[in-house]
Amino acid sequence: MLNKDLVQKVFKNERRQVARAISIVEDYNSEASELLKHIYSRVGNAYRIGITGPPGAGKSTLTNQLTKLYRREGKKVGIIAVDPTSPFTGGALLGDRIRMNEIGNDEGVFIRSMATRGSLGGLSKKATDAADVLDAAGYDFLILETVGVGQSELDIVQAADTTIVVLVPESGDSVQAMKAGLMEIADFFLLNKSDRPGADQAIASLQTILMMKDHDEKSWMPGIIKTVASENKGTNEILQEIERHKVFMKEQNLFLAKREKQTKNRIKEIVEYKIKEKLWSESGEKSLNSTLEKVILGDLSPYHIAEEIINNFINKKNT
Repeated sequence: MLNKDLVQKVFKNERRQVARAISIVEDYNSEASELLKHIYSRVGNAYRIGITGPPGAGKSTLTNQLTKLYRREGKKVGIIAVDPTSPFTGGALLGDRIRMNEIGNDEGVFIRSMATRGSLGGLSKKATDAADVLDAAGYDFLILETVGVGQSELDIVQAADTTIVVLVPESGDSVQAMKAGLMEIADFFLLNKSDRPGADQAIASLQTILMMKDHDEKSWMPGIIKTVASENKGTNEILQEIERHKVFMKEQNLFLAKREKQTKNRIKEIVEYKIKEKLWSESGEKSLNSTLEKVILGDLSPYHIAEEIINNFINKKNT
């Protein structure tokens, strides 16, 4: 049963209660569903920035520097750092928090590490729910930082208004991978550690791929920004590019259209999750176990069993 006081405390940005609310949505039960319903009236004001790229590209350092710039403007920043799931505990590794300790004690910054929880992409579905909690708590900008793993990273688009792909001069393989995946999701690119050898060649490769994309005067053309995050070089340009993309999206009437598409896909995911949960928590698992032998022996196809389980589930709901 949801404690209604918790909702009000989230709205007041009481940090311990915000942390508790995120823990509830991570566990995802009936209380989480009720919480997310009650806070949704305050969701939608924060601007969401996705930062992705290969491991070691400097995403956490960039997040740290961007956060400091936003704080100088008096903006509150929520950070959701999505880590690989620990094979031992299933929890999130805390490396990102260690790298961000410079901003961790700032009252205007909230940092949460989350595990991918087996999500195909680097971004946990629960990270979107956690972002809603921080949105409702009044944070102006939400940064979703996630490990870049190639094509499966595409699900960050479902959470961000502006998506940034971070690369380094040595990311030759990643540049090739972008032709199939990351290339399509980047609103702009950061070539971090650009003081290293090979930076100019990496930018030339990116520009070549970008020129292959179909675009016209009304379509957004991703830019490339050179940064050295550890020395805070190029970070002001990142803020300017985020703002430029935001203005472009609104001027072209694409901002709300993008959020509408994201919401539609999210609703579909929620429906699929709830149906799957109900199906397997009721008779589905028992029915599956009782018929497995017939599949192994070749008497029935897996498709026969799947259809039977679905039909039994539907018929049970209709009675």
